[in-house]
Amino acid sequence: MRLVLDNQVDPVQAGVFLIALRMKRETDDEMKGILDALLEARQAVTAPVDEVLDLADPYDGFARTLPAAPFLPAVLAACGVATVSHGVQSMGPKYGVTHRQVLDAAGVAVDLDPIQAAARLGDARFGWTYLDQSVFCPKLYALAGLRALIVKRPSITTTEVLLGPIRGRSKTHLVTGYVHKPYSRVYAMLARCARFDSALIVRGVEGGVIPSLRQTGRVFYYQGDALEESLEFSPADLGVDQAILAPGLPADVQGGAEAAEDSGSGLDVKAIAKAAAQAGLAALGGQPGATRDSLVCGGALCLWHLGRFGTLGRAAQEVRRVLDSGLAREKLGRAA
Repeated sequence: MRLVLDNQVDPVQAGVFLIALRMKRETDDEMKGILDALLEARQAVTAPVDEVLDLADPYDGFARTLPAAPFLPAVLAACGVATVSHGVQSMGPKYGVTHRQVLDAAGVAVDLDPIQAAARLGDARFGWTYLDQSVFCPKLYALAGLRALIVKRPSITTTEVLLGPIRGRSKTHLVTGYVHKPYSRVYAMLARCARFDSALIVRGVEGGVIPSLRQTGRVFYYQGDALEESLEFSPADLGVDQAILAPGLPADVQGGAEAAEDSGSGLDVKAIAKAAAQAGLAALGGQPGATRDSLVCGGALCLWHLGRFGTLGRAAQEVRRVLDSGLAREKLGRAA
C-alpha cells in the first residue's frame, strides 16, 4: 500500500492488488496493513481541546436519502462536544451527496487546512469543523481516479474513515456507521489499531452514523481497553415517531445524461445537496420533521456514548434543547 500511495507501481498493478484483495476478502492483518500505510501518509494535528469526537460518514456519500449528518457536528458543538467531520467532494462507487457538498451549499467553509480546522475546535465560537481528505491525505486523495476504474468497493473505502486527522490532547473518539453485519467487528478492530480511545459503530442508513427513524436500531461500541458491547434501541426511546426510514430525496433529483456524467450516479447531486442544506438549516432553526429527528437520534447516540447522559432519552432532550434554543444554528453560522 505504501508503494501504491507513493506512485511507485504501475496503475494496473495497483488496481489488480486492490481488486484481488476485495475478491478473496481481506484478512484482518491485510486490513491492518492497509490502514497502517494510510495512517503514515496522513497529516494529523492535535486540537487545543482535551477530547475530540471524530464523525466519519461514508466518503462516497448518500444516494437514496437526504443526509442530515453534515449538520451533526454543529449540534454536538452546541452540546459542548468538539467534533470534526471529514470527507471529499465526490467518490465512487456510490458518487452520492457528501458532507462537503452539503456544507458548501449551506455556506460553510470547507477548504480549511489541518491547522485552521484544529484551531476551530478550540475556539468557543465554533467547536466543530470539516476537513477535506485532499488536504490531510493528498496521496490517498490522488487515487480517486484509480478507484473510479476499480468500481467495486476496495479496502481503502473501509479504512479511509479511520484516519482521524484531528486528535484530542487526551482522547479521540470515533463515530462511524455500517450496513453489513461483519463490518461492525472490522471497524472496532481497526479503530483500536488507529488508537481511538473509544468507538461507536452505528447500524446506520446507507452506512452512515444516523440510524433508521422507524426501525429498531443497533450500535456496537467500546471504551478504552474494554471488550466491545452492543445496544439495541427503538426510535421511541429517543422520543421519535416517524413512518419513514430517513429524510426522503426531492422528487425531481433523478437526472438525465448530464447529471449522470457530472456525478457518476445519475442523480442531480447539486440539487440534493441544496435540498439537504435547506432541510438542515430549517432543522437547526427548530422546524420539526425527519431531518430534525435524524439529528436528535444521531446526537443522542453520541452524547450517550461519551457518558454525558445515562439514557438515550435524556440525551435526546439535550439535543432538542440546543436545536430549539438556536445554539446549534449559531454554531453553524459562524463556520461560514
